[in-house]
Amino acid sequence: MCQEEGAGLVAEDPLRLPPSAPALPPSPGATTSPPPRETWARQMDFIMSCVGFAVGLGNVWRFPYLCYRNGGGVFLIPYLLMAVLGGVPIFFLEISLGQFMKAGSLSAWNIAPLFKGLGLASLLIVFYCNTYYVLVLSWALFYLGSAVAGAVASGGDLPWATCGHSWNSPACHDGPLGNSSHSNSSQSDAPFRSPVLEFWENRVLGLSGGLEEPGRLRGDLVLCLVVCWALVYFCVWKGIRSAGKQVVYVTALLPYVVLLALLVRGAMLPGAATGVRFYLQPDWAQLARPQVWIDAGTQIFFSYAIGLGALTALGSYNRFHNDCYRDSLLLAVINSGTSFFAGFVVFCVLGFMAHEQGTDVGPVADSGPGLAFIAYPRAVALMPVAPLWAALFFIMLLMLGLDSQFVGVEGFVTGILDVVPPAYQFRFQREVMVLLCCLVCFCIDLSMVTEGGMYVFQLFDYYSASGTTLLWQAFWESVIIAWVYGADRFLDDVSCMIGYRPSRWMKWCWMVLTPLVCLRWRRLTQPVFGLHHLEYKVRGASGGPSPVEDGNTKAVILESIM
Repeated sequence: MCQEEGAGLVAEDPLRLPPSAPALPPSPGATTSPPPRETWARQMDFIMSCVGFAVGLGNVWRFPYLCYRNGGGVFLIPYLLMAVLGGVPIFFLEISLGQFMKAGSLSAWNIAPLFKGLGLASLLIVFYCNTYYVLVLSWALFYLGSAVAGAVASGGDLPWATCGHSWNSPACHDGPLGNSSHSNSSQSDAPFRSPVLEFWENRVLGLSGGLEEPGRLRGDLVLCLVVCWALVYFCVWKGIRSAGKQVVYVTALLPYVVLLALLVRGAMLPGAATGVRFYLQPDWAQLARPQVWIDAGTQIFFSYAIGLGALTALGSYNRFHNDCYRDSLLLAVINSGTSFFAGFVVFCVLGFMAHEQGTDVGPVADSGPGLAFIAYPRAVALMPVAPLWAALFFIMLLMLGLDSQFVGVEGFVTGILDVVPPAYQFRFQREVMVLLCCLVCFCIDLSMVTEGGMYVFQLFDYYSASGTTLLWQAFWESVIIAWVYGADRFLDDVSCMIGYRPSRWMKWCWMVLTPLVCLRWRRLTQPVFGLHHLEYKVRGASGGPSPVEDGNTKAVILESIM
């Protein structure tokens, strides 16, 4: 696909007429060619968009917990190994593929036309993610509004800090509850329930008894959902050069400022050092557990946001000779570094909460929504000037989630618009397509803001973009590039773009190592649907989530991918 021209390599345009061929005048009624593809106004726009998309909620609420649960600092060994073997090679493959083909996830796989279904699969996955991911932003916005309103109405108290509200039950108790304060408390034998848990279940979710009880729409959540989708629409509708894309700089950088502020504040709290020791204390025996390696592999694939097609769409807006190899390595370091840094922030605060309750860090440590909407709000409620730190925390969650949502919608819309024939293109097609995408997703989301909506959310979370789905997608991406198109041929194309040949390590990963990793890590825990939405493993089980053998036992395993 490259030819020598002058002193360097340039791309050969297969559609370009030879120099001897005369230019043909357009025939009457002929359709015009599509306009040239947009490119980033500055390369930093691409970096910030990738940081915003790949660095998301999972870096803050999932990695720290996995690190603690799987041997502390020892977990970094399988985590970094999985990054080198699988995460970075596929991350680089998707960005370079988009840059070379100048197309989104759907059209980029014209590189191997027989396997264009991969592009369709990634488009479907990112559509599902766009649909349910925004629910987390709605919850965060609800908590932010509740913190501000509660502080104004009650003179500085957070609404989830005490009992006595209309949503609290007689079993509510605002003192230390020990292990019953964990998110599994509703299924424990403790007679009391935490006000934080009751605020989450009764006030925010209005949780019903099961999927078969959808209940009514939650008006407050519907309003938060409308606000979130409106923000997404007006930041995406004009494309990568719109003023709205500058919001990515805020949403990508502000979380780091808030994380730093929370770290400084958390480090000054009593018990912070104990929390950090729990986070990093090595347990070498954990390396012998297969679950540790499974958690490391799935966390890499989740947090690097590979298999969704959005990275391909972002890369397609790069200039042809952009050094995508350097950018991919830089972004991988930023992603993993953010996860590690966030762990100190989280466990400083959890250590403080354990100190205040007179218990170990283990019972209060949690992952996923249990950390973001139960454990951390409880810890913030114990701090001086609690509303300020609560507002900062939920603003950070909003920023982390919004930029991921921006890029997810951009990736989906780009993939659709790339296959629209020139004859059917019109002036405001992007605005209309973005509006249709937001409206369709919003209508689906209404099923998740009912009293039984949390159960619908779980189904989307586990089945639509589960570990098996992403790993299977990554497996076929590496196999098709390495064995169908040709690994050496693709590396030649990349060297044509960046001016030098990337490490041969990428070739061997695409050909052998990454497919083997994906096949091995597809053996994940099977989901079990049932009663409670924050049960991470069946009671009495050990070593992480596992299937329930008794068909009458109700439990839900929620392994959040965000």
